[in-house]
Amino acid sequence: MSAQTTVEVLPTHSARLVAVAVRRAAELLRAGEVVALPTETVYGLAANALDATAVSGIFEAKGRPSHNPIIVHVGSVAMARECVSRWPAAAAKLASAFWPGPLTLVLPRSEPIPDIVTGGGPTVGVRWPSHPFIQAVIEECGFPLAAPSANLSNRVSPTTAEHVRRQLGGRIPLIVDGGACQVGIESTVLDLTQTPPRILRPGMIHAESIAAVIGPVAADGQDASAILRSPGLMPKHYAPRARLFVWRWQNDSELEAHAGRERLNPSEGLILAYSHVPLGGSWGGVSVIPHDAAAFARALYAELNRCDEAGAEWIAVEAPPETSEWRAIADRLKRAAA
Repeated sequence: MSAQTTVEVLPTHSARLVAVAVRRAAELLRAGEVVALPTETVYGLAANALDATAVSGIFEAKGRPSHNPIIVHVGSVAMARECVSRWPAAAAKLASAFWPGPLTLVLPRSEPIPDIVTGGGPTVGVRWPSHPFIQAVIEECGFPLAAPSANLSNRVSPTTAEHVRRQLGGRIPLIVDGGACQVGIESTVLDLTQTPPRILRPGMIHAESIAAVIGPVAADGQDASAILRSPGLMPKHYAPRARLFVWRWQNDSELEAHAGRERLNPSEGLILAYSHVPLGGSWGGVSVIPHDAAAFARALYAELNRCDEAGAEWIAVEAPPETSEWRAIADRLKRAAA
């Protein structure tokens, strides 16, 4: 893979175009290339999960650290079971309840999964995505796909094909445009090798929903000093180029005071708010994000990408409520602001 690959962008807005894009993506994946595909969470940078050389292309394109594991995307429960050495009853219950969908299960890896996928660890994260395009590609290929987010390492995840093109356009041969992602942030990651099972990375499937299916779960993540069992655990992640701040404010004066304490030029900053929207001031711009966790998640990365494209020097995001449905959003913002 050349560092200056000419990227092909394929649309999918008709059945014929979908079929063309599926065939082209599968052709490249079978040849050991990496391609950017839409999923319901964020766009993924996919390679044959059983081919260590192909997966190394993901790390090269992203500039991803080798110890950061990659989630394996499957097209069925049967394929998921081939990727792991043990399939407990809890996995079966969760797959029945939430798959296809934005839930990744961490289980002991099977022999065919290469070390590069797991960061050298004994476990692998597996997920059956619900987006019909990546499902069709997996079916056409007949093998699982390793697919982290299709962005440069630690940068904001992409939720449109254009976001991918701006970050990786010279590094990969194909981007499939499947429209905007419907979930907007990465999957919940649940470690089933521990008792009780532990949420390593929060997502839009919440701890309470998981507990309703399998009983108590822990939700305090993983010590990042250990061998990582999930992506998204490094202190700084999901970050825009601009400095990002997460603040609470009740009025314009409090927002201005935050900026003053940080010695920020108001005209160089963009404000993302959902309840206390500034009405005055000399801000570079103000965007209103819906005051609903699912809609906020769907909009967040698109807004952060837009702020970068606008050349913002800094971004202030109104801090989300401290409730379980906002936990995943708070996690992404904390790491982006680190």
